Amino acid sequence: MIDERVKKWIIKAMEDYKTIENEFKLSEEEIVPSAVCFHAQQFVEKILKAYLTLKGRDFGKTHNLEFLLRLCSEEDKDFDKLNVGDLTFYAVDVRYPDEFYTPSLEEAKEAFEIAKQVKDFIFKKLNITERDIL
Repeated sequence: MIDERVKKWIIKAMEDYKTIENEFKLSEEEIVPSAVCFHAQQFVEKILKAYLTLKGRDFGKTHNLEFLLRLCSEEDKDFDKLNVGDLTFYAVDVRYPDEFYTPSLEEAKEAFEIAKQVKDFIFKKLNITERDIL
């Protein structure tokens, strides 16, 4: 049985993940790369926070995936193998017109691939499947 606080983090993470999946059901011309990249970052952030919550680790208020990954690595060295790419960049920079960076479709595909790898890694660590969360 998974801890309720951990489960809530995973449920919220999976909302971001499903948003990405839905984007990729569209034609390539309709996909919004900035939305995919943002939700990939949000997914990874929340799923890492789920793991840290399980371990009783405080992580404060941060969007920095490298920091969260470092905390996870302190709990389990296997996290050293996990790659979050440049996803931290998408937490804020693609959301506001001041920065106005628009990722490419290729960047969106790469962000989704990272999210998939992180999902598989964390779900294996937690010994859960998506059905366990729903």
